Amino acid sequence: MKTEIIAVGTELLLGQIVDTNSSWMGEQLALAGIDSHYQTKVGDNFDRIDASLRLALDRSDAVIVCGGLGPTQDDITREVLTSVMGADLVLDEVIADRIRAMFASRSRPMPGNNLRQAMVPTGATPIPQQPGTAPGLMAPIRWVRGVGAVPHGAEPPDGAEVLDRVVYVVPGVPYEMREMLNGTVLGDLQRRAGVSATIESRVLRTWGQSESGLAEMLAGRIDELDETGNPTLAFLASGIEGIKVRITAKGADSAEAWRLIDAEQAVLEPLLGDLVFAYDDDTMETAVLAELGRFGLTLGVAETITGGRMANRLSSAEAALRAGTAPGGAKLGDPGLASAGDDARVSSDPTAPRTFAGGIVARSEHLAEYLLHAGSSEVSPMGDDLVPPLASVAGAEALARAARLRSGASVGLAVTAVEDRASATPEHPYGTAFLAVSISAQPAHGDTPAVAHRDKADEIRLPGDRERLADYSAISALNLLRLILQDRH
Repeated sequence: MKTEIIAVGTELLLGQIVDTNSSWMGEQLALAGIDSHYQTKVGDNFDRIDASLRLALDRSDAVIVCGGLGPTQDDITREVLTSVMGADLVLDEVIADRIRAMFASRSRPMPGNNLRQAMVPTGATPIPQQPGTAPGLMAPIRWVRGVGAVPHGAEPPDGAEVLDRVVYVVPGVPYEMREMLNGTVLGDLQRRAGVSATIESRVLRTWGQSESGLAEMLAGRIDELDETGNPTLAFLASGIEGIKVRITAKGADSAEAWRLIDAEQAVLEPLLGDLVFAYDDDTMETAVLAELGRFGLTLGVAETITGGRMANRLSSAEAALRAGTAPGGAKLGDPGLASAGDDARVSSDPTAPRTFAGGIVARSEHLAEYLLHAGSSEVSPMGDDLVPPLASVAGAEALARAARLRSGASVGLAVTAVEDRASATPEHPYGTAFLAVSISAQPAHGDTPAVAHRDKADEIRLPGDRERLADYSAISALNLLRLILQDRH
């Protein structure tokens, strides 16, 4: 069964919004065992949407149209679908009441134009999931290639081949679209396609190696899997989120697919070693919080080049874990794998002590000197009057100790860098980053192991402009802390 995706919105063509919806839908279709051969973007123009939909129905069994279901005049997807079907638009009172109730629950009056969203083409069915005011639509269509739809109750032209097609229309709001895809569309497509096998996947998230480097490391294993065809591996470059290695397996049922994935993971992880930091939707910061929780440690950070990136990622991740809303990925009640959220011992009790104590962004020399002049030789062994330059190993080490002492945490993490070309030297060129960790000794208590005092710093070279330098510095510093806590550095 061939499926096609049409993304509607002039903003997509102008580059004002990146079309992440189509890439996500394409991935989900592949995981569901549904072929997807075409993706189209089209602006908010009736004739062009009409032409795109007719072309898609000529060549594909199913079409997913994303966007254009809002209440304004340029939201015309439902009108185009109605025209292509040769149908009429009628008001669905159930949907209308649902939209009215949404506005009432927010103590807001409903504008009259929102009732446009309750209009449904005859012959189409609303998708049950409706998290927002825009309902999705599912429209079976009898189609004659090159001619068009055969209206309900009408006879096709003599000798014409009538094709069974289906159009799904979903909102462009990502979480609304995803709820409809997961709740109705993917299952309906599998039923229509007769997909009986179950396809599952797991992502190993890595940091510290390029995509080509990973492919070279796993070349032998990839050759072996090419012979069997199941499971399969794919590499997904994800910027500052690292390189993802996705294992996909097909089985008669979910349990069989997971057994294949578990077996393949057991082969891959020794080959990848400490490059693997998390699974599925878990992140570097949830991995770090997991390791801190394992030892009962708390963390304070000091940042220069990263401008608060580490603090933002850590505080957001911890808040999600405490609220129980972290995306956390590792799927199993599956053998041998738990999500970082499970390991992190981050309590869902909002009154429980926090693992992340806080952060300091030191952009000015005055603030940096204040942090380092802590009145203690523990911060700067060089002495209170001899503060090391920030963009140096010694400066990063001193900042890490200051982060630990000033925040009252048991671990300090700091990052600084040569962030402008004017201050670069042959020894320390632009893009040199200095990362440091300072851990205070902790005795064992209960099931929590003892922790030895440790100060560790790294000097690395990073590519790109200042924004990339800041992003990569933040993730590299968090990764250094992860490796130290896992005793891999």
